[in-house]
Amino acid sequence: MRLELRGITKRFPGVIANRDINITVEPGEIHALLGENGAGKTTLMNVLFGLYQPDEGEILIDGEPVTFHDPGDAIAAGIGMVHQHFMLVPVFTVTENVMLGVESVRGPLGQQLDRPAARKRIVEISDAHNLHVDPDALVEDLPVGVRQRVEIIKTLYRHSNLLVLDEPTAVLTPQEDEELFEIMRSLQASGTAIVFITHKLNEAMEIADRITVLRAGQVVGTTTPTEATLESLAEMMVGRHVALVVDKEPATAGEVVLDIEDLVVQDDRGHVTVDGLDLQVRAGEIVAIAGVQGNGQTELVEAVTGMRRPAAGRVRIGGQLVKLEPRAILEAGVAHVPEDRLEEGCVPAFSIAENLVLNTYYREPFSNGLQLDREAIQQAATGLVRDFDVRTPSVFNPVANLSGGNQQKVIVAREFSRPISLLIAAQPTRGLDVGSIEYIHRRIVAKRDEGAAVLIVSTELDEVFALADRIAVMYQGKIVDILDPEVATPQQLGLLMGGSRPVGIVEAEAAGERTHVVTSGG
Repeated sequence: MRLELRGITKRFPGVIANRDINITVEPGEIHALLGENGAGKTTLMNVLFGLYQPDEGEILIDGEPVTFHDPGDAIAAGIGMVHQHFMLVPVFTVTENVMLGVESVRGPLGQQLDRPAARKRIVEISDAHNLHVDPDALVEDLPVGVRQRVEIIKTLYRHSNLLVLDEPTAVLTPQEDEELFEIMRSLQASGTAIVFITHKLNEAMEIADRITVLRAGQVVGTTTPTEATLESLAEMMVGRHVALVVDKEPATAGEVVLDIEDLVVQDDRGHVTVDGLDLQVRAGEIVAIAGVQGNGQTELVEAVTGMRRPAAGRVRIGGQLVKLEPRAILEAGVAHVPEDRLEEGCVPAFSIAENLVLNTYYREPFSNGLQLDREAIQQAATGLVRDFDVRTPSVFNPVANLSGGNQQKVIVAREFSRPISLLIAAQPTRGLDVGSIEYIHRRIVAKRDEGAAVLIVSTELDEVFALADRIAVMYQGKIVDILDPEVATPQQLGLLMGGSRPVGIVEAEAAGERTHVVTSGG
């Protein structure tokens, strides 16, 4: 399938999301669509998939103009889309989710769903592209990376010749990223064209045949990985030079601000996920927790921020035992950027202005104790939206209407805009573009330099090495080692994250020594 978008323009009240966009995708090509949050990438693909109608322009498939009134028309034309937020029914099996909407039936009167036939075809698709998905598994029991594969199978089940992947790595671990890229290469080898929407420069350079960059709703250029550099792509995206390396001075650590002692935390099923964990974070330093997703990082952050009651252990903030409840943690001078922005970080139906005061609405100048001062809230929100570059026509716009990256900016703006002694941030730049990442990294380092203690949890190893003054490696609910990022390597860190002990550590421990710095590979 050859796809052409000619002169596509899409307007919303107060915003031109796409302006005169021309893009061509050849058969069997992986075409990366790169751009900042709010650049118009997802809107353009929603036009292609029939979710929006273009105000101007046309879509051509194999040279013939087509009109998609809804996603059903796009699917019938051989276009599949895996959305940033998965469209799966958690209590259904993989097979039931895949056949939903295109059910095959059996029996003399067609009264039964033909699950065996659907299951057989799902197995064939899974085997052909090394997707490794159990057709009988309940979706709610699957990790995020496997759920994404189910979405890919859904599109292939419907005979898609062109697949749109909207920010597919935003919720994946580095290991799952590589698995996804192998799947994409397998699909490409079978002739499937792929539009890969991303804001991650290194991913576009690694996987794409061609790269089209959008900025402010317009195409600013099309290039290839051999012609481009990370620096040139960043400048095309943002319109200015972007520092891709975090500029920070060595830390000057002070008193212990966060002291976690023998902490035990259980997950929702009663399984121990944090197992006797000890960790200290000092004023003026950034400690980054590295680990494969699912080793207790989420439960650790939830416990320390009062969102989950620990089974045992003690947490001191500023030398004081604190009641592990959100309001008490807040009043102790703790800022929290949660892992799941929609479930825990904001109220989607509330306005941007309201979300920016969720944890300070009861204080002056936003309240006099009896009622809210709407004007003060609006003024503060207007300043934060400007300072944190939240792309929105109005601070009264519901957060639900923002892109994922702009939702994250609202949360970061709220948490960084008040005096704090401790910052706890889980995946602080998840879903953000390179310009926003640069800005937020600078703000995190600035908080450290102001004397705050900073605890970061990130699955992005580049981010861990860029920000951390110390790296705490977490495996099966414990801190297995603390490394110096100036000495450690990604390979050594990866071994510890997987439960292996690099050679330098093993030899030191065998000699009766204890090292917190990895010194050799393994």
